[in-house]
Amino acid sequence: MAKLAINGGPKAAEGFGLPEWPLFDDEYREIVLDVLSSRHWGRLHPDSRVEEFERAYAEYHGARFGIGVSNGTTALELALLATGIKAGDEVLVPAVSFIASASAIVTGVGAVPIFVDIDPETACISPDAIEKAVTDRTRGVVAVHYGGYPADFDRILPIVHEHDLVLVEDCAHAQGSEWKGRKVGTFGDIGCFSFQESKALTAGEGGIVLTDDEELAESARLYHNIGRVVGRPGYQHHVLASNYRMTEFQGALLSTQLERYRQNQFDSKYENYQFLVKELQLLGGIEPQKHDERITGRGFYFIVLRYHSDQFDGVHRDRFMEALNAEGVPCAAGYAVPLYKQPAFKREGVERLLAESARPWPDYETMFLPASERFCAEEQITIRHQALLTGHQGMQQIIDAVAKIKENIAELAATE
Repeated sequence: MAKLAINGGPKAAEGFGLPEWPLFDDEYREIVLDVLSSRHWGRLHPDSRVEEFERAYAEYHGARFGIGVSNGTTALELALLATGIKAGDEVLVPAVSFIASASAIVTGVGAVPIFVDIDPETACISPDAIEKAVTDRTRGVVAVHYGGYPADFDRILPIVHEHDLVLVEDCAHAQGSEWKGRKVGTFGDIGCFSFQESKALTAGEGGIVLTDDEELAESARLYHNIGRVVGRPGYQHHVLASNYRMTEFQGALLSTQLERYRQNQFDSKYENYQFLVKELQLLGGIEPQKHDERITGRGFYFIVLRYHSDQFDGVHRDRFMEALNAEGVPCAAGYAVPLYKQPAFKREGVERLLAESARPWPDYETMFLPASERFCAEEQITIRHQALLTGHQGMQQIIDAVAKIKENIAELAATE
């Protein structure tokens, strides 16, 4: 009789399910209706709900300034514009991330993404790879806090300071994450956040940039508002720019969600995560991102786990994930491939967008970064952040499913 669910056996995580997302209730309905009835749906009026959220979110992260924007991608574009990255400049970016971490470099300012390898133990950009990749054309670094795990600021900050590079933090996954008691988004020149529907803090779309630099904040405000200066006539435009503004609906929803996130979700998710990974490590073969005592708080986009096939009789990661899904634990392989393998980075697409001053640009189609390749193809397993809302009971079901597969790995190996 088959023991594993993939072969017809009972599920180890029967009844486990991700909470529906996004969460909402009657208070959210009232907030949306309040904005609707106010007839102020955009932010260009006194007592803007977006301004209220900007202040609250900046305060939560310990930043002086926050500028709400339409989404996380435009947050990155705005950050690159505000910090002075220009067409033809090279910007280092990790090869494992959502595509916006790199595409914004091209679409926002016409600069050139230079993909560098990750540290496989953290899935974040490798400081050693940054050092090796810096050239006289390098002007900036985009550091992604992958899955909510902070990049290694102790290593990265000295490098960017030595080479006088702009540091943009991509915090799309990392609302509230902390390094040595200080929240991410405040270590670099500017930090960028996303509030897209799947994020832990969401308004469907939306984003924000944070900075402590007043000049950068003013530059970001100028570019995000079609070149308009606050307090001056509405049809004076001082720079050529786009409209990156957040709506009042988004600002109102996010203000309410932020309080709930801070009070009811952030700490409990982190505690549930710590319970999960401690038990998984005892089983062996499935590792979380490396434990680092300098990480004092953790937001999540997804739980990132690293699979070691040698501890599962050589069964490939993809087959293991099929078995885990069959046991009732929904999992995936993150973004699946390194960014340079995305069709968007084929030469014909890149040539159309980059200026002649950017030549010679990289041949992305022939790139091979070993840690990124192995991580994407063989190691990474992700579980969406909502799983952390299921408490210890839900975490135990995940643990039981992994344990069951490992105990019966020969059965799975025989059908691979």
